Amino acid sequence: MDSAQLSHTAFFFDFDGTLSAIGPDPEKVRPVDDAPEALAALAGQAAYCAVVSARPVAFLAAQLHAVPGIQLHGLYGLEYSADGGATVTTLPEAAPYRPVIDEAARAAAEELPTALVEHKGLSCAVHYRNTPELADAVELWAAGYATEHGLKVQRGRMVVELKPPVERDKGHVVREVLEQTPDLAGGWFFGDDLGDRPAFAALAERAEREPVFKAVRVAVANPEGDPLSDLADLMLDRPEEVPGVVRRLLR
Repeated sequence: MDSAQLSHTAFFFDFDGTLSAIGPDPEKVRPVDDAPEALAALAGQAAYCAVVSARPVAFLAAQLHAVPGIQLHGLYGLEYSADGGATVTTLPEAAPYRPVIDEAARAAAEELPTALVEHKGLSCAVHYRNTPELADAVELWAAGYATEHGLKVQRGRMVVELKPPVERDKGHVVREVLEQTPDLAGGWFFGDDLGDRPAFAALAERAEREPVFKAVRVAVANPEGDPLSDLADLMLDRPEEVPGVVRRLLR
């Protein structure tokens, strides 16, 4: 891809399973080698470069070394930072739910003591990767708690997440960026999980409306399943391949 094409193309990256390998402890997950540096180089030439993740902005900023030029959309777009995490904007309609999510995280830890509960501020994720026998119990608890307290359920690979009842996902983020960034000739999204499907759909919608728009949906495979393979334009075997694809684009 030449510099003119890069300057008119938007790039979006998931984090877990895409820029990092999936690990048993979410807090210990780190980006694969060269991922922050490759994204920094891409941000300097592309029309737009962003990480769109279920993680909070603060976590993303720490892992990506707060690289200037990389936009951070955390918690499926409930949080946003344009300056590497120095300032974070919260979606106004989601902000009042912090106390509700605090209580959800406390309840999850108490009622599902052997599951791994990840409190993200505006969302609460209950992981059962390390305890797969809890899958049914976690799903049942999350569905019941969400109904009782007016929350939304987001499902991922071996994780269930409770969120504010706000219509916000990765597809919303991609659509907004495409609408607000003029003269785009294309967009790429790199993802690996169910939460990335709306983003893939958003790119496909734009390409269908505007045939000159080049949509490239890159799916990273995972031994636990490939929920994006039916939508992908390009499949990668593992997260370690992502920086190499970026470097080839830059060359």
